[in-house]
Amino acid sequence: MLICSQVEIILCSEHKNAKLRYFLQHMLSYVKIGDIGKEGGRVQLPFDAYLDIETTGLCSFYDEITVIGICLANDFENRMVQLVGGDATRANLLRTLRCVDTIYTYNGSRFDLPFINFRLRVNLREHFNHHDLMHDCWRNNLYGGFKAVERQLGIPRRLRGIGGAEAVILWWRYQIHRDRKALNLLLEYNKEDVVNLITLRGKLERFGCRTR
Repeated sequence: MLICSQVEIILCSEHKNAKLRYFLQHMLSYVKIGDIGKEGGRVQLPFDAYLDIETTGLCSFYDEITVIGICLANDFENRMVQLVGGDATRANLLRTLRCVDTIYTYNGSRFDLPFINFRLRVNLREHFNHHDLMHDCWRNNLYGGFKAVERQLGIPRRLRGIGGAEAVILWWRYQIHRDRKALNLLLEYNKEDVVNLITLRGKLERFGCRTR
């Protein structure tokens, strides 16, 4: 235990970069103290996070976040997390991202991250690297919203006929009528948005884009 404490002090004092310091602190939280020195003890490898939010509208001043969808992925596992309604808090979001290096979005620099910053009072760009895949699309003459780019690249989508406006309706159907089917459909829509970010990144890398 003393060894781990000394490591934490050294790491946090030598690395002044805020993003790196935040990452190192949370990497240390994954060390199982009782397992140090035992066979099989391990540190959790860092994740990339693919993030997409659903909201009640486009204005962060008036509208609210309804779902934060995050897929945590590395070479060994993928893990889907969805923070819904009252669970979409600053603490829960940072806890979910505690072992993340880079956050990937589509148009996140103009929408998702500023919206989160205003509503939850956390600027994710201060804590994590952020890569907006929309800019890579532009460099490859792929323009339009995420679904338009999906169609151009042949990325399949199981749910058809659902977009941002329908996502708002589904949320209010759940809020007003406690319609669980509406909520489940909203969550499935959000999950597809998030998972397709991984597919988009893979296709862009095959074009020669550097997304790391």
